[in-house]
Amino acid sequence: MKKLLSTLACGAVLATTASADFARVEMGAGAWMQSPKGYIKLSDGSGALNLNGKYVSDEIGATDMYVWALVKQPLPIIPNLRLEYVTVTDEGQTTGSVGGISLNGISAHTTIDTKQFDIVPYYNILDNTFWTTIDLGLDVKVIQTDSNVATVSSPISGVSFPGYSSSDTTVVPLLYVRTRVEVPFTGIGFEADAKAITDGTNTMYDVRGKVDYTFDITPIIQPALELGYRVQQITVDDGANQVNLNYAGAYAGLMLRF
Repeated sequence: MKKLLSTLACGAVLATTASADFARVEMGAGAWMQSPKGYIKLSDGSGALNLNGKYVSDEIGATDMYVWALVKQPLPIIPNLRLEYVTVTDEGQTTGSVGGISLNGISAHTTIDTKQFDIVPYYNILDNTFWTTIDLGLDVKVIQTDSNVATVSSPISGVSFPGYSSSDTTVVPLLYVRTRVEVPFTGIGFEADAKAITDGTNTMYDVRGKVDYTFDITPIIQPALELGYRVQQITVDDGANQVNLNYAGAYAGLMLRF
């Protein structure tokens, strides 16, 4: 967390001091109190678990951290840039076969830790026009998933499972749209953004809505507070393989505007 904040802070300072051409730099960090639910059902030994069976979330809430930064520059032909990072954790029960190793009819406790990196080049359709901003761009979401299936031993049945760990990285392109409306002379802003892709059957989206308040303390660096709600949904259904995972909850954090 400290390393990510330090990196973003250094980038923001360099952007504002080295070039007067940058119109704006913003950054923020906070906590997402998300509640997971859903399942993964695969029949081909694929995915982060190399699963031929089923994973079901225990639906235990978790508090995950996030960091973001954006740089807006004045050249209309060059896209602006937004960078995001969030961790998503879940735990549940797995049955079937994992990594080619059968669970022999028993269930094993499973943890899934996901790191998401979003690289978002975007353009301003409206740039604070009548206090309204609309952005449109492309999100390249890099998802790094670390899975761990616990060792299980059943003295009664004589069945044992040695445990299994795996890592998987997936890159997903998503359409990005953001809308922001500021209440004049109050420091209050309302904002919503969405990243989504679908082919009608398989869908992934990441949607947020928030309100923030900016403290007008200095004209150079303005601190702010943000409070919002975020929902991530992954749906896959090709008959034999099905995924239905949902992570939703409130988030709160601190911001800096340069």
